[in-house]
Amino acid sequence: MNWNNGIRQIHRWLSIIFTICVIANFVVLGRETLALYVGLFTLLPLALLLFTGLYLFVLPYTVRWRSGRRSLSA
Repeated sequence: MNWNNGIRQIHRWLSIIFTICVIANFVVLGRETLALYVGLFTLLPLALLLFTGLYLFVLPYTVRWRSGRRSLSA
């Protein structure tokens, strides 16, 4: 498997995990007792989504830079 495809798969699975954590957070908020740890568990997939998303965002620019195709407009 290609390195970029692996990062894409990780990003997809992290988004599913993040969505489940957010839904669980809303379920816990609907109850009388407050569980702070559920909200904190949501931050871990969110931080990992940030790094994988930034990697995927920069990827087309690095490929273009490596190939030597730069735009002439500055």
